[in-house]
Amino acid sequence: MHVLITGGTGLIGRALAHSLVQDGHQVTVLSRTPERHRNLPPNVDLAAWDGRTAQGWGERVNAADAIVNLAGESIAAGRWTPERKRRIRESRVHAGQAVVEAIQAAAHRPQVLVQASAVGYYGPQGDEPITEEMPPGSDFLAQVCVAWEASTAPVEALGVRRAVIRTGVVLSIQGGALPRMLLPFRLFLGGPLGSGRQYFPWIHLDDQVAAIRFLLERPETQGPFNLCAPNPVTNRAFCQTLGQVLGRPAWLPTPALALRLLFGEMATVILEGQRTVPHRLQEAGYTFRFPELRPALQDLVQRGR
Repeated sequence: MHVLITGGTGLIGRALAHSLVQDGHQVTVLSRTPERHRNLPPNVDLAAWDGRTAQGWGERVNAADAIVNLAGESIAAGRWTPERKRRIRESRVHAGQAVVEAIQAAAHRPQVLVQASAVGYYGPQGDEPITEEMPPGSDFLAQVCVAWEASTAPVEALGVRRAVIRTGVVLSIQGGALPRMLLPFRLFLGGPLGSGRQYFPWIHLDDQVAAIRFLLERPETQGPFNLCAPNPVTNRAFCQTLGQVLGRPAWLPTPALALRLLFGEMATVILEGQRTVPHRLQEAGYTFRFPELRPALQDLVQRGR
């Protein structure tokens, strides 16, 4: 199988590329700055794109059996100024539109497109378990996710199967949220954020990659899938478990007011979670390698993954 990955130089894209190459698949990764990324397997085809059009790379779709569209500017790179919010949304929508443009022009179309999204699609939902049937929220992140998902919807009319992955917090030592959380715990300053009662929809990086590959390889899977472990925990429970794994206390909470002053509107991501469950993924037959939090954290800390 030849898989083309947009946004393939990020945490998930790198791990996915490594996994595919190890199993003998061909991988093409698109990056806006390919000269900066040398940590991919040497046999990965690394190509440049502008993230907005099919110009200069669109013909590569003719050789692709599958596309995984992960492209989008990080939501955690800084405060959400009006300009940052515009870039967050447009980076996702324009990338999706470029993928559609390339598929429309291709003589040989891929069989499947896996389209990235996030559990932020649902907005804050309190303690209510959230399956894929829930409607979108109305906050900024929810509306970004709606537009992100819609950006590649036209490929379905072209006969391309499309699976949408609404991802939770991906746990890895190599990047994402977990390394930022480890430092205060190692300094004996760890603890819950805000009330600690908000749910924390997490997934081990190994399961994130394996679930994407599951969707690529199963022709009967299409539509939205929550990519998060089947046992979400509250932020307080997450911090307590992390402290136990590290042999550190989890006693020092960070007040919600301090987080809002520090991060502004972006603090809602930290202070208001979703109790998301992977109903459709498990129904399709996927078996999680790390369904429980403690073994997942122990694995990550011990292996340095």
